[in-house]
Amino acid sequence: MAGIADMAVVELWRGDLPESVHRVHAVVADATGEPVALWGDPGRIIYPRSSCKMVQALPLVLSGADLSSERLALACASHQGTPMHVARVADWLADLGLSEADLLCGAHWPTDRESAHALLRAGARPGPLHNNCSGKHAGFLHLARHLGAGPDYVAPDHPVQRAVRAAFEEATGEPSPGWGIDGCSAPNFATTLRGLARAMAGFAAPGPGREGEARARLVGAMIAHPELVAGEGRACTDLMRAAQGRAAVKTGAEGVFVGILPGRGLGFALKAEDGATRAAEAVTAALLVRLGVLEAADPVAQRLTSGIQHNWRGLPAARLVTRL
Repeated sequence: MAGIADMAVVELWRGDLPESVHRVHAVVADATGEPVALWGDPGRIIYPRSSCKMVQALPLVLSGADLSSERLALACASHQGTPMHVARVADWLADLGLSEADLLCGAHWPTDRESAHALLRAGARPGPLHNNCSGKHAGFLHLARHLGAGPDYVAPDHPVQRAVRAAFEEATGEPSPGWGIDGCSAPNFATTLRGLARAMAGFAAPGPGREGEARARLVGAMIAHPELVAGEGRACTDLMRAAQGRAAVKTGAEGVFVGILPGRGLGFALKAEDGATRAAEAVTAALLVRLGVLEAADPVAQRLTSGIQHNWRGLPAARLVTRL
């Protein structure tokens, strides 16, 4: 078990005191899948949550489905439920002869404030299309159609989820020790942090053949459409734009984040012990700087790793400090 000193640390300072301290496990793996840098415990078993959506989309691409890069990006997305996202997923379902009623992800309010307010002003309520995982679920439905499988595509023993688990275990290089039900009702397969980093390195150095081509297509789609993968003001979108094609990154709930560096053949995965999103975002940005993808002075890197928090009067009140 790693000691506290071995971990990445993100602190929030207010005045002369560290008000909050977040400790983060992180692993960087190379094209062979072996760790080349680590902080904390690489064997820590985690749920990747939404950070592994590109792995969950692999069986869809390998099925031979003819999908645009926009739809591949949506399959990897945790989007904000804006009209831009909702309309594209709705069109995808319509092309399959399906509708919002076929989605099994449940509904939540858009995380984009203006989109949520627009629904309220219209006296409407959100539906499954607004769920941040609706693109992933459209992909599951597309794969289910290809497999000739039934509509309960989130059941762990459904052909779609069996294919996802097989792809996940192949990508991580490890048998999954189990699964939990994700927020969108799909099974989320556990792995070690080292395994998740190995999977991301496999996307960074995809190799030849159909599998390599499928991985490259998914990474290319994420990089080409960062606004579909997350949305305006989100760390995923901002970091991919700042990286200018040098990285694809993806967040997951409870302080998980992954990165894919195709030009370097490197992948990384990290987990904040306390599940803090700001800690995961800070260490992700710091790693991109450390690995030469972003300049330390880049405004996005600065904001996420050492940003100043202002109070309601606009006064600087606290600051982040990120230590790798």
